[in-house]
Amino acid sequence: MHTQRRHFIQVLGSAAALGSFAPLSVFAQTQTQPLDQVKIMYGFPPGSAGDSVARRVAEKLGGTAYSKNPGFVENKPGAGGRIAVESLKNAPADGSVLTLAPVSALAVYPHIYPKLSYKPEDVVPVSIGAVMHHGLAVGPAVPPEVKTLKDFLAWAKANPEKASFGSPGAGSMPHLLGSLLGLRAGVDIKHVPYRGTVPSITDLVGGQIAAAMNPSGDYLQHIKTGKVRVLATSGKKRSPYLPDVPTFTELGYPDVTSEEWFGFYAPAKTPAATLANANAAITAALKDKTVIDALGIVGLVAHGSTPQEMAADQKAEFERWGPLVKQIGFTSES
Repeated sequence: MHTQRRHFIQVLGSAAALGSFAPLSVFAQTQTQPLDQVKIMYGFPPGSAGDSVARRVAEKLGGTAYSKNPGFVENKPGAGGRIAVESLKNAPADGSVLTLAPVSALAVYPHIYPKLSYKPEDVVPVSIGAVMHHGLAVGPAVPPEVKTLKDFLAWAKANPEKASFGSPGAGSMPHLLGSLLGLRAGVDIKHVPYRGTVPSITDLVGGQIAAAMNPSGDYLQHIKTGKVRVLATSGKKRSPYLPDVPTFTELGYPDVTSEEWFGFYAPAKTPAATLANANAAITAALKDKTVIDALGIVGLVAHGSTPQEMAADQKAEFERWGPLVKQIGFTSES
């Protein structure tokens, strides 16, 4: 096993065993002074579903034991979200800078990038922010009679020169899900990586690519216009926002499943009391009805957690995707 991967499992194992995350109540008597303001870095462009999580939570951080003022978001798009995580590694470890990242950035990328610019132990979990399902959608480049996943796979097999799908980035969860679908179906569907969901959906709507795999909530506004058709979603159950769309599991592809989440991370050496304050402020924000409703508009389910729960789920994702990444055959040199 690669040294970095082995250490990753050890670190998360100790986290799950409360090595670096004692119960938050332990810190109740050691409150720190609130920060003036908190910056949340997000590794994709503005306008995407995850960006909404960062902004809605940032707005609610002011007037808490964590921060005097509302936070602000800095978008650092590129490299499938890796730039924002790498930037966090070198940020002040005082709670003033967090990163919101998809779990794949810490649980999947170590399997893909042997020379990853950060190590999972460079950052620590604070709280899960929101859970999402991904969806495969087709646009005007695909004939209107293609209405189901079976139809699309048949069309892709008959039109290999046109069969393509976009994703938010190479190595992202949507990329892996799309590639896994092609592998299981025995259909070669060319992957087209983008710098985030917004540009991929722009090209999907414009007919530059046949299909796209993205967080399903990012399609909602385009479904209403009739420009895109979502054929399947990646959840264990149907998305509450697309109840008429079947899951990949229902359609015979049980391992094309992911309920990915965005999580808040802090630099590794952030004091425990500061982490406790950050967790309390973030989880309170995620219970706010205005935040829940705003995230629902983009197809996300607000979902706070303890650092321990987040670390344990991240570890499970790491272990699940290792063998699948090998089957897909994607590496940073691909």
